[in-house]
Amino acid sequence: MAPHRSLRRASSFVVAAGLAISICAFPVSRSLADEAAGAAVSVDLAPGADGSSIRAAATVFTINGVLAKLDRQRGRGPEAVRLAALTPAGTATDAPPAQPQGLPAAGSDPFGLFTFRAPDGLLWRKWRAVEGAMAREKTVFEQCRADAQACPPHAAQFLRLVEAVKSRSGRARLDEANRGINQAVRYVSDLSQHGEPDRWSTPLATFATAKGDCEDYAIAKYVALIEAGVSRNDLQLVLVRDRLVRQDHAVLAARHEGRWLILDNRWSELTEDGEAKRFTPLFAINHDGVHLFAAPYAKRIAPDDQREAAPAAPAATPTVAWTGSEPAEASLSAIDSLPLLL
Repeated sequence: MAPHRSLRRASSFVVAAGLAISICAFPVSRSLADEAAGAAVSVDLAPGADGSSIRAAATVFTINGVLAKLDRQRGRGPEAVRLAALTPAGTATDAPPAQPQGLPAAGSDPFGLFTFRAPDGLLWRKWRAVEGAMAREKTVFEQCRADAQACPPHAAQFLRLVEAVKSRSGRARLDEANRGINQAVRYVSDLSQHGEPDRWSTPLATFATAKGDCEDYAIAKYVALIEAGVSRNDLQLVLVRDRLVRQDHAVLAARHEGRWLILDNRWSELTEDGEAKRFTPLFAINHDGVHLFAAPYAKRIAPDDQREAAPAAPAATPTVAWTGSEPAEASLSAIDSLPLLL
């Protein structure tokens, strides 16, 4: 008798399990099943114990089939097919946006970027002070040209350099300014020379001591080229982040035949901005004031390992500060292969 009772218990368990499965399995709503009817596929389950096939009551369908049926019902055409893999409208995505029609692929400022006015702050105050001092030095230049005997030695030296630059034309003019000032001034940090972490000096102040740091070189080249006849619109002091040595740096960018050339106190040769891949440009300064760099809309998003070197933030979040620090040695390696942030 015991074997029969065990058999009945097992049979009861199988029946109960079957009822549970029939209640819990495939809880498909009627509306969804109706929508899926056009894409439904009938499925035969395994044969029963008596060898006959059991037709499934459930319906199997695909999401793509449902979307295609809905599109046809909504008048999108009998051949309309919408795949679930496509990103629906209004869905957030980290994919780079498509370039709007009519926007330029590159900016007209150095490094192929755009610039916009920076918020008023420390850099503006420094530049206004330098502009005021440069205006006063221009009076000294005029007096020296009128009376060379009364000209201070350092001013006469600077004006001789200006005349040498003026005697050249084209790219050679820029090259003369870069080489001449690099040779006339010896690099000394502001902390060593002035006891301050960051002081910007005018050309005559720099030539009076024959010492200066990167901003002083760039400012002297800026004034020398203007005095030699180069348009102010073609010159920009550029404050950058040198990613190779992880230091802030200042150079002069000069436009020649539609291209921007970099005049750097660490190299005697001129460098095109596209070749200075180690630099992340931060600020541009000229007679129009202080400006922040911004990448064009069409530029690709930087790789994850380059995000920290992104251009400065918009004016709404003016958190970028210029530290004025730079490497004290000029023995830097050649231009590295790091891509410029594009």
